[in-house]
Amino acid sequence: MKSSKLPVYPRLLKILLLIAVACRASVVFADRPDWKKEQVNWRLPGGNRAKSIRYPKGKQPPTLARPRDRAKRPIQKTIYLAGTTGPSILANVIESPPIDGFVPWTVVAVTRDRLEELELEAVPTTTISNNHPNDYDPQTDYRLGIFDTGASAHLMGNADAVQSELFSNDLVSENPVFITGVIDSVEALVSQPIGIFVDGLGAIDGGGLFSDTSGVVGMTNTAIIVGKPVTPPTPDLPTAIGTPLAVYYTAVIRNDLQVSVSRNGQQYAGPKVTFHEHYSGAIPDYSIRVPLELRPLGGASVQYVPYINLFDIFGDLFNLDFSTPQTPSVIMGNLSQSVFFVHSVDLTESGNTAIDKDRFMLDTGAQVTVIGSRIGARLALDPDYPDFEVKIQDVTGAADWFPSFYIDSIKIPALGQWLVFENVPVVLLDVASPEGGTLDGIIGMNLLSYYNLVLRGGGLFLQDDPSLELQFIGIPGDIAPGDGDDIVNIPDIAFLAEHWLQTPASPGWNSTCDLAPLADPDGIINFLDFAALAKYWQSAYIP
Repeated sequence: MKSSKLPVYPRLLKILLLIAVACRASVVFADRPDWKKEQVNWRLPGGNRAKSIRYPKGKQPPTLARPRDRAKRPIQKTIYLAGTTGPSILANVIESPPIDGFVPWTVVAVTRDRLEELELEAVPTTTISNNHPNDYDPQTDYRLGIFDTGASAHLMGNADAVQSELFSNDLVSENPVFITGVIDSVEALVSQPIGIFVDGLGAIDGGGLFSDTSGVVGMTNTAIIVGKPVTPPTPDLPTAIGTPLAVYYTAVIRNDLQVSVSRNGQQYAGPKVTFHEHYSGAIPDYSIRVPLELRPLGGASVQYVPYINLFDIFGDLFNLDFSTPQTPSVIMGNLSQSVFFVHSVDLTESGNTAIDKDRFMLDTGAQVTVIGSRIGARLALDPDYPDFEVKIQDVTGAADWFPSFYIDSIKIPALGQWLVFENVPVVLLDVASPEGGTLDGIIGMNLLSYYNLVLRGGGLFLQDDPSLELQFIGIPGDIAPGDGDDIVNIPDIAFLAEHWLQTPASPGWNSTCDLAPLADPDGIINFLDFAALAKYWQSAYIP
């Protein structure tokens, strides 16, 4: 393998130091012995983790105190823009969302598929070949990763890379890339071009085998970030599938259909996740749509930069080797490593406002919502007097406490209905932006825990703009439209009866009636669905 002591692309390599989102704390806190502390394990951007939360005694954050499965149905009501008496807006309001949200787990498999030298672009494909690394069996050697739109390159932890036979098959280069956490940075490696494929947890059968690859999507000729061996307390890098795949496909995240998988003695649970080509008829149609942007603008393709050493150029110009990546594959264009941004966010706290902010990243890999110092200053938040604090462990294992607050509201303009969240938990943290400087914040999955989601990728040259479509999942069995009674009762049975024995091919088909089986509805309204409705009779339970 070649070393990278004299790269030709130092500026690009410097940019890639931010490949996993960099964070910086603005305040370091002394210990608070009079505060109560609880252990947590929440995912944040860039492989960082929240490990503990602490708060004043007698002031336990309400979203920790109440069960997550008893959230109120969103209220549909008319609201007004801050500082005005109009125009009025129909909004979908959720009171006190949880501090931590869901994790979109995926199955990850690899192949040796790469193109010829100087063919640098990744190739999206829905067909997985049998060109796997030697001694690698995709049915048993698959890994579990996260669908993470906050990652501008794909990552694989060292343990997962070893199990995937990347090192033993010479599929990892010696070229380094540095991942910066909230406190320090860690060195990782760039892989050789490989194929990387994903599907949701539902693709794993009852015997724990990844035997059905008919639903996979992926990309070949892709260089990823691979973790180096680590010694505790330094954590391994997460395995994450990032924006380079998300731009080519539509991801459907069904929070109403939970999937659980046991692997190597550990339980993984999360919403059912599936991936589709953009114009697939299997993509559900949800009525609320949030416009997104892929930024920095100008992205044209996903590709890596080949390794070039100045010594090779001057010493052996005619025998240069362009086959080894110097950088992982990211979205390339005018700038690199684009990610998804929410087009507009309004925030309020105690009469103070931060309106129409457009530097909020949508991060499916972050369980919490984050605001930066600029927004915190606009809202007059005082880091010395937080409502609670979160202890964050970064990619190096170092950890510190960060101030966190409950702010009055976050509003996200959307077609159909605005999304409004009240009494919102946020962590005050500055996160590096791929556009330079820091983000205004991150929209985490805690705000979207009670929605089904359709994330339509795009934003590359000649692609449509990306968007996020949402459907409130409500209560299983509370299917009668428009009654808003927050209970499973007679109107819901009547609505089910109206659609009895219908299938997706039937006129007037309504998928909300297809309640069973829970993990994978069977496409017909029958006694299985009646039994599922009966299970939640007179109930306000959300699984």
